[in-house]
Amino acid sequence: MGTLEIKNLTRSFAQNDTRLPVLNALTFTVAKGEFVALLGPSGCGKSTLFNIVAGLLAPDSGEVYLNGERVYGSTGRFAYMQQKDLLLQWRTVLKNVLIGPEIQKEPLDTAKTEAMQLLAQLGLSGFERSYPMQLSGGMRQRVALVRTLLFRKEILLLDEPFGALDAMTRTVMQSILLDVWRDGGQTILLITHDIEEALLLADKICLLTARPATLKAEMAVPLPRPRDVTDAAFIELKRTLLEMLQVEMAQVFSEA
Repeated sequence: MGTLEIKNLTRSFAQNDTRLPVLNALTFTVAKGEFVALLGPSGCGKSTLFNIVAGLLAPDSGEVYLNGERVYGSTGRFAYMQQKDLLLQWRTVLKNVLIGPEIQKEPLDTAKTEAMQLLAQLGLSGFERSYPMQLSGGMRQRVALVRTLLFRKEILLLDEPFGALDAMTRTVMQSILLDVWRDGGQTILLITHDIEEALLLADKICLLTARPATLKAEMAVPLPRPRDVTDAAFIELKRTLLEMLQVEMAQVFSEA
């Protein structure tokens, strides 16, 4: 299982005496086990989409289906990593990442063993008893990723999970995420502003228009992994995506 269907999602927000349209009949599908990246101009509504899927916001119209079943409201069926790490300041790193197993009443001994392995894999060994205020922004983001993975949901919603990381750590984290995805078989929907990141990770890229966002294009990424940013086919896909994205960015600035 793990098929996500977004059907005609529309959403606007009150702005002074008018309505600001953010999503406009947005429709696409993420297949079971698929890794899909969302690209689009900043502010086009990608995070709003995730908030609707996770049940934190209601759409004005449209539907979200999980495995053919309409989902509405906070269902607890998605693992959602937001842009801010949202770590609990009064809990240690280890206790922060164990929130999911605690909520789901899983055996904590088993969960703790897995948590320690993931923390080590992400370069956080020795920080299990540290508190969030003692960590750098990039380290906090890595803790948040471990916490998300330990919820063990069939669909992961990742909103710019590596945005706070330096280039080298980002590369390592991308590789680790691919390993976790291959081993676990989850369905992943990733928001990113980085075209190269989308091409390195995703099976398919959904390109959104400027606000109000609708689907501009879907692009399959038929390249074997691991992918090489210097490969001619990779460069050509990047060029095509950049050209389409530049059109939407020009629309944003023309309205500013």
